[in-house]
Amino acid sequence: MRVPTRPPTRPPTRPPTRPPTGVHRRVRRARCGATPPTIPPRRPRRPDAVGASGQNGRVSRWVLHVDLDQFIAAVEVLRRPELRGKPVVVGGDGDPTKRGVVATASYEARAFGVHSGLPMRTALKRCPDAIFLPSDKEAYEAVSVDVMATLREFGTVEVLGWDEAFVDAGDDDPEGTARRIQRRVREATELECTVGIGENKLQAKLATGFGKPAGVATLTYATWFDVLGDRPTDALWGIGSKTAKKLAEMNIHTVHDLAATHPDTVAARFGPTIGPWLVRIARGVASARVTGEAWMARSRGKEKTFQQNLDDWAEVQAQVVALAHDVTREVVAEERPAVRVVVKVRYAPFFTSTHGHKLPEPTSDADAIAAAALVALDQFTDRRPVRLLGVRAEFGG
Repeated sequence: MRVPTRPPTRPPTRPPTRPPTGVHRRVRRARCGATPPTIPPRRPRRPDAVGASGQNGRVSRWVLHVDLDQFIAAVEVLRRPELRGKPVVVGGDGDPTKRGVVATASYEARAFGVHSGLPMRTALKRCPDAIFLPSDKEAYEAVSVDVMATLREFGTVEVLGWDEAFVDAGDDDPEGTARRIQRRVREATELECTVGIGENKLQAKLATGFGKPAGVATLTYATWFDVLGDRPTDALWGIGSKTAKKLAEMNIHTVHDLAATHPDTVAARFGPTIGPWLVRIARGVASARVTGEAWMARSRGKEKTFQQNLDDWAEVQAQVVALAHDVTREVVAEERPAVRVVVKVRYAPFFTSTHGHKLPEPTSDADAIAAAALVALDQFTDRRPVRLLGVRAEFGG
């Protein structure tokens, strides 16, 4: 297939696949004991919505999660077949001597410890023989469009990003459908993909990790605790390291621990919405509804890594304003007003912090967004040298 070659752009921002708002944010510490009361572990109850088994024990709808293997690196190999089988690292402008982070790495490079988010200079040290390439957002988007069109031949598709989507597989043989999807994607795009199968989207998403690369894996209510019960809580989709740390402070360390904890106990620490939700996902309970609605970004943002640290705070402010104006252009193109602005600062020792400011009213005005960014920046009391700045405009709804 023909993959367009375009001038390199900044590393792409992967569309988020986040849990309900607030899971990764700071939460108010509640008055609760260090060791929560538990209830006997029980088999998670199937939801009454789509995805539940019928009276005959059959699953009425299966959900597939399709994840393209090493997508960005694989696209670059399609454009440059001579790179096949070699360690390839994509990120920034392709110069590993400059500051920047890895967008993705081929499996050959991952064997040397190179992974997404790793500083480019560190990647060069770990894998000096790697081929470093600049990111090309337009090329990846073009291939993604072809992949999603191929998936729609099999049913309703819910796009999660360039390289992953949920597919409603109906009540037929899900593994057979998964194998057919793999063959069809390979024929149409020359790319490999892994398919996870589940009775809901959470199970399918997590199953994919057990099928990598280019395999098929299934996770159901019946196998949930056998597979995940002894794993740490951050093995669950939606639980990050900060949430896992807070759970550990409550003596909740594994998926089984969380599933066996009373929802009210977790709600006392995380709130009445997030707390019970955490217990539900630990029990494998989630939505099985696959929607074909177009994916809508929750935010638009820009980041800039500086080759020389910024020591002058006035220059930091000027760069934040410039980034805010860049972000505003994307907000205007999105035709959705921003409701909140978040500023990200990474200091020279690689410590990162963020602060946000809610806009008085939804807006697409560049000056208003820049002003909100400066208000957020004022919340940073540390004036150490800055190596990276980011500005993100969040949409409402």
